[in-house]
Amino acid sequence: MKVLYASSEALPFAASGGLADVAGSLPRAIRNRKVACRVVMPYYSTISEELKSKCKYLLNFTVDLGWRKQYCGVFTANIGGVVYYLLDNEYYFKRGRLYGEFDDGERFAFFSKAVLDLISHIDFIPDIIHCNDWQTGLVPVYLNAFYRNNDRYRYIKTIFTIHNIQYQGKFSDFVAGEVFGLSQNTSNVLEYDGCINVLKAAMQESDRITTVSESYANEILTPSYAFGLHSFLNDNRFKLRGILNGIDMELYNPRTDAKIAANFSENDLSGKEKCKKDLLEQFSVPYDKETPVIAMVTRLVEAKGISLVRDIFEELMKKDIKFILLGSGDKEYEDFFQSMRDKYPEKVGVYIGFSPATASKVYAGADMFLMPSLSEPCGLAQMVALLYGTIPIVHAVGGLRDTIKDCSLGEGNGFTFEYFSRDALINTIGNALRVYGNKKDWTELKKTALKSDFSWKKSAEKYINTYKEI
Repeated sequence: MKVLYASSEALPFAASGGLADVAGSLPRAIRNRKVACRVVMPYYSTISEELKSKCKYLLNFTVDLGWRKQYCGVFTANIGGVVYYLLDNEYYFKRGRLYGEFDDGERFAFFSKAVLDLISHIDFIPDIIHCNDWQTGLVPVYLNAFYRNNDRYRYIKTIFTIHNIQYQGKFSDFVAGEVFGLSQNTSNVLEYDGCINVLKAAMQESDRITTVSESYANEILTPSYAFGLHSFLNDNRFKLRGILNGIDMELYNPRTDAKIAANFSENDLSGKEKCKKDLLEQFSVPYDKETPVIAMVTRLVEAKGISLVRDIFEELMKKDIKFILLGSGDKEYEDFFQSMRDKYPEKVGVYIGFSPATASKVYAGADMFLMPSLSEPCGLAQMVALLYGTIPIVHAVGGLRDTIKDCSLGEGNGFTFEYFSRDALINTIGNALRVYGNKKDWTELKKTALKSDFSWKKSAEKYINTYKEI
């Protein structure tokens, strides 16, 4: 079996969120199970020069996109045993960011078409094209519209993974013909609720739909979580599978991580206290061994439950805690947390922005990791926190429900709250602080966390079985 994994971002080349982590680790896990899997993604100008030096020019071809004829260069690299194809067009991908451009529809229509054209020029004919999020959503649409009469494409199957259903690739009606180059008959596939919806079209045209946790697969069948697509998904639920994301256990490993102040494991926790001291020093917050550190690494947006944290913050400051935040997002939230840092300099540290090295220090040095997301398709941060012995406090939703079990109800690995309310959150934090006060119980909880297994082993097998069933 051969799989071509199509993604708009993938580590180590380009990343804006969890999709890059998945695209950088799942194909390797699939390949380790004796299934040929290669990755195709855009060749962004933002890729580091070091990584570009590892890319070898392979070939070029012309992509027909409606009335346009666009150049596509192909670079290739082998990273961790996985072959990557990086598709180059400076007009579309020589930008300062991955997304958020006025012509994103055209940019990723080009990419989707180029993914399919690539197959005619390489010695790798996939049995499966695994597409991810709306940016690759036109791959199954174009495949069925233009390529099925070609023997190289006749038997290719497609799987489409939803990483976050909120982002659907919605456009005005004229885009179907003028930009995407689809006829009126085919463009009907794209139409949904009065506009062009690439995500809906991708799900309709794919052989299977997957999403990134079992709970999220159930949630998106309801109006509360589906952002208008619940009726369509219920009609197509026979195609839907929920498969929990894994993470790269080698990348997130406190035993070997060179970015943290000291390494540690479940057998020797002394390094974690050194990491705590180092974290507080970096954020200019006074160190106190006995005072717990609650931390967040997050986008400062409503979906991450930031308004709830804001609502309880003054009450939180009455407790004997330190609070550390690393993130960026909506200005109102950035301004709020900066004001709290200024008001409580002895207790609050804030870094607006993102730094992978600083994130590692937060994961390693904090005692608790706060993740009160309003919705969370899977979530990777809570898994990473556990691997560093930092105990999550989470809203039991989506992948958070599937990965964090409340230890106050018996054996567990964190603290959860069911109802999205300020009282539920503050009470759950109180529960965590009470357990923290019992050093024996807290030590055992950290050891349990450090022994967590969030590798791709089980999930990769589930993906392979899904490939086989179509």
